[in-house]
Amino acid sequence: MTSIDDSFRIAEMLASGLKCSHVLMTLALEARGETDPKLVRAMSGLALGMGQGFDCGTLSAGCCVLGLHAGRAREDEADDPRFAAMLDDFSGWFHAMAEERWGGIDCADIMKFDPALKAERCPALIAEVWDKVVETLREKGLDPSATNPDAEETTS
Repeated sequence: MTSIDDSFRIAEMLASGLKCSHVLMTLALEARGETDPKLVRAMSGLALGMGQGFDCGTLSAGCCVLGLHAGRAREDEADDPRFAAMLDDFSGWFHAMAEERWGGIDCADIMKFDPALKAERCPALIAEVWDKVVETLREKGLDPSATNPDAEETTS
């Protein structure tokens, strides 16, 4: 279950204008003791269902967080062998949950472009997705707070 600190952090980031995809990646980076403004900025392309109400940004951002921990970063490396199963577990969970609650996985299904529904549903959904991503990582033997020792340093 999302900690009180995480819930407040989610609310704080949403109040600042960040979107679901920004929030999830920021939580992931902060758990690792990292910052990466360029990566968080790149998450903008996933927000609000890719800006069109398509796949929920928490679904795609959750997959990106899993990739942060288990995906490949260079041409000469491979995905962690657990990565495909992690994506399958997480995406399958999200699909079943969203279909049951809202009739679909699209941002348009979930918030229906209604600011009141967005304010009601999205913060709790972000927290729930964060919990599931952390659970998925742990179930596959990965520590959400661990950095990848093979990661290259980035410069601004």
